[in-house]
Amino acid sequence: MRLSTVILPVRRWSEGGKEVWQRAEELGFHAAYTYDHLSWRSFRDQTWFGAVPTLTAAAAATSRMRLGTLVTSPNFRHPVTLAKELISLDDISDGRFTLGIGAGGNGFDATALGHEAWSPRERADRFAEFTALLDELLTQDAVSYRGEHYSADEARNIPGCVQRPRLPFAVAATGPRGLKLAARYGQAWVTTGDPKVANAGGTPAESREAIRGQIERLEKACADLGRDPAELRKIMLTGFSPDRPLESLDAFVDFAGSHAALGFDELVVHWPIADSVFEADTAVFERIATEGLAQLGAR
Repeated sequence: MRLSTVILPVRRWSEGGKEVWQRAEELGFHAAYTYDHLSWRSFRDQTWFGAVPTLTAAAAATSRMRLGTLVTSPNFRHPVTLAKELISLDDISDGRFTLGIGAGGNGFDATALGHEAWSPRERADRFAEFTALLDELLTQDAVSYRGEHYSADEARNIPGCVQRPRLPFAVAATGPRGLKLAARYGQAWVTTGDPKVANAGGTPAESREAIRGQIERLEKACADLGRDPAELRKIMLTGFSPDRPLESLDAFVDFAGSHAALGFDELVVHWPIADSVFEADTAVFERIATEGLAQLGAR
């Protein structure tokens, strides 16, 4: 089991932003991710910086911890320009970068470029084309492509990724088409649980049962492609299920144990942000970071 964190880009680099990423490395987190949004929910009218510049700065300020997005989506990204940025990030971080990738949703990113929000079907169509083209761009020196939604004309990506054949994809998906993409292109699969359970006031046990169903569907998608599902790491992004793993060290250890039993090998917790949905006791958070997995192993 690995423990990672999400650091939202809400701090000026000169006013604590840099120190947070360095502290995450000091605490021993396996990876530190950030959201790749133009703005997000309750933070819409507050400070919010871009993911790529933030991760570039974090790569220069750290040396061991992996870095990544949770998640990038087609909402305001194009595979050709994104591929160039990802190759640069992989180089600057010396091969420590993971791309979390998903279909996106109907949040602020969906309309920020001046178009109507895409339907669920169009999001799924774009996600499939986006992921396939990005895979090609990150593994080939030159790519030409004409698709329904995206095109590339002799797009050059020399020298390619430090990580070979390309940097890893952590594919966020719960629907059948997304799970097929995870099975085909992913080195990891990401879930936040089942939003229907959380929105209906469900219990942690009901959440685990829903996630068990997601994993079964992922395994079927792998089987359909002839892939061993054990090849995919399973990542749980916490904070969106009925569980409250940051309430105490014991709560975290219980949560980690129950999700390890489901097959997860990486848990991601949000770095505390005061006066927000991610508010948490900093002292408890740091104890979880430094002691949580050790206590899990001792049980």
